[in-house]
Amino acid sequence: MATIKDVARHAQVSVTTVSHVVNGTRHVSTESRARVETAIRALGYVPSAIARSLKSNNTRTLGMLIPNSSNPYFAEIVHAVEDRCFGAGYNLILCNTNDEAHRQGTYLQVLAERRIDGLIVVSTGHDATLPNQLAGLGIPTVLVDREIEIAEQPCDLVETAHMQGGLLATQHLLQLGHQRIACIGGPTGLAPSEQRIAGWRSALAAAGLGQGDGLLWHGNFTSQGGYEAMHALLRAATPPTAVFVCNDLMAMGALCAAHERGLRLPEALSMVGFDDIELTAFTSPPLTTVAQPKQRIGALAVDMLLERIDGKRQDARKVMLQPELRVRASTAHAPGGAA
Repeated sequence: MATIKDVARHAQVSVTTVSHVVNGTRHVSTESRARVETAIRALGYVPSAIARSLKSNNTRTLGMLIPNSSNPYFAEIVHAVEDRCFGAGYNLILCNTNDEAHRQGTYLQVLAERRIDGLIVVSTGHDATLPNQLAGLGIPTVLVDREIEIAEQPCDLVETAHMQGGLLATQHLLQLGHQRIACIGGPTGLAPSEQRIAGWRSALAAAGLGQGDGLLWHGNFTSQGGYEAMHALLRAATPPTAVFVCNDLMAMGALCAAHERGLRLPEALSMVGFDDIELTAFTSPPLTTVAQPKQRIGALAVDMLLERIDGKRQDARKVMLQPELRVRASTAHAPGGAA
């Protein structure tokens, strides 16, 4: 690969002159500029972004960690982040941690070595070392979806009001006359899942239906997890007439399980998901779900990060966005006025 010295020799000018032409930092005579530009084309010279970053102390690059690249929810968040980065003149390095704490720590080290200007993190579920790792990086950081307490260096946070989303889903089913409403939650201990479950419990309690004892099963936020949990729910002596599934990916597995058991939705069973990924409009039937404002989450995460990078703000900022219910064809009135 040609270097700036090769260009200078080919154009018979100094390295400094080539630098001024490439970076537009000083006037260069028309003749010298023409020789440099000819040499660049002839040699296929590409300026080093690393060298530029060492001089300017920034790389125009952001890093992002996500726990599961196969989950369409995260893919849609990444799309929004990448689109905002491109518009702001930044590149994005994406790392999939696969919900593994060790891999998360390794990728944080890799991103630090790449001298990223800022970091967006959707953390894995269980990693007690993450707060210290983020504090040690000393770079602007925005958390998405999952809050982490970091005393030394508070991070920005963008998330949806998960408990409110659980309330919306369950209240919708209650309004349709359902009283035996099950819940398929995500991994135990993961804050967004626990908060959505808390919303489900709160709505049941407010309706005088207790805390949903015996009606809660856990998946792992995957289609397989939703499939297995739904089969378990339907084996109960008194199966539910409705189910709130704490993410859309599990809801797709749950839909498959219901079809295998010969249950037609929504005639025999109503179902509500959470996230509103694009695929939910094309399931059979189209899935009623709680929508997270994914485009706004991604755009806000980048905007908040750039505020910190540009020195426009130093104090940590937390933004809580409100979910919305998207009613489609997977929910209907309880069959035969079932209690």
